[in-house]
Amino acid sequence: MRNAFVEELEWRGMLHDIMPETEHHLNQGPTAGYIGFDPTADSLHIGSLVQILILMHFQRAGHQPIALVGGATGMIGDPSGKSDERNLLDAETLTANVNGIKAQLARFLDFSSAAENPAQLVNNFDWMKDYTLIDFSRDIGKHITVNYMMAKDSVKKRLGSESQVGMSFTEFTYQLLQGYDFLHLYKNHNCTLQMGGSDQWGNITTGTELVRRKAAGKAYAITCPLITKADGTKFGKTEGGNIWLDKARTSPYKFYQYWLNASDEDAENYIKIFTFLSREEIAALTEEHRANPHLRLLQKRIAEEVTLLVHSKEDLENAQRASQILFGKSTSEDLMQLDEATFLDVFEGVPQAQLSKTLLEEGLDIIAALAGEGGFLKSNGEARRALKENSIAVNKAKVNDSKKITSTDLINERYVLLQRGKKSYFILAFS
Repeated sequence: MRNAFVEELEWRGMLHDIMPETEHHLNQGPTAGYIGFDPTADSLHIGSLVQILILMHFQRAGHQPIALVGGATGMIGDPSGKSDERNLLDAETLTANVNGIKAQLARFLDFSSAAENPAQLVNNFDWMKDYTLIDFSRDIGKHITVNYMMAKDSVKKRLGSESQVGMSFTEFTYQLLQGYDFLHLYKNHNCTLQMGGSDQWGNITTGTELVRRKAAGKAYAITCPLITKADGTKFGKTEGGNIWLDKARTSPYKFYQYWLNASDEDAENYIKIFTFLSREEIAALTEEHRANPHLRLLQKRIAEEVTLLVHSKEDLENAQRASQILFGKSTSEDLMQLDEATFLDVFEGVPQAQLSKTLLEEGLDIIAALAGEGGFLKSNGEARRALKENSIAVNKAKVNDSKKITSTDLINERYVLLQRGKKSYFILAFS
């Protein structure tokens, strides 16, 4: 008999490997299952969003999700999928990262005791911090052979003839530590399932093997595919770096734009993976999108759903408003409502001139703003011609040669946006 949770993952393209009998086990009743999150930063990025969504589907299916933050394993670093060893984090940085991730996960999972199947948040540092090397070697190490550990792909790739780096003992022990996490959760939280990305299969199965050998128990595993982009570039990355879930690292506007810029091929996959829309809704939306691809209906809906999930309705509306500004479908009022970070994101790369606010006390003449003080245009004559052609706008509002810029024109009490035609922009920054 098919399991509803597994079927949901399957049709959404979120199922890669599943251990035999896992579906049967899930059909027996509510199950505790966990996913680990590596605290390499104080925020997760959208590469972790797939794992978060799996836990959300798991909780919606009536099971108990456990989010494990790797306060202990984060001190070592997972070698899976890595070509070299990363720098180790100090305790203070790691603590800050763990706290940041804990706060983020609370947005997606229901941890309240009032829930029928409340999520749990655990930190493996809590059970590893007092475990001595001698005790760990005696109690855990003897149950997993070096031959077994060497057979894992994550180890073979790093120790193979093509590798120029090799693997330290520190990294080699990672799969054993992660395996112990599973054993600990099995014994103390009745957790019988571990989930993760397909690159985690080796680490996860080490855990199931440890449960079998050490506790004479039965544990199960599910992995999801690693998200790739049709053009071969890395998912979740832009020229500016990672797309983070923390708005202080990636603004809601840039976050929204990332999904809006997805290719048609990627969008057909993303709509299933990153939203909770039903199969019927997605089928209808995909059909409509294929008939009118220029409208980018899939991309707009994905951007809307994911931004709302990760941020808020207000952040979504601000991002949508900001997105219209560059396409001429906005007003001066829309521009004035942007916060400073979003304004600078929208006009990233636009040239700026730094001016003194004293120039605004009697009003800065538009000719001086365009050519003299600002330097947007080459000469006063060019500025006059552009004004006569009605091609100059201040903060998205067309102006004539009588315009004077005053403090009432300031966006966020600092900026004035000059525009010539549809696509030529310049920013006056006053201080």
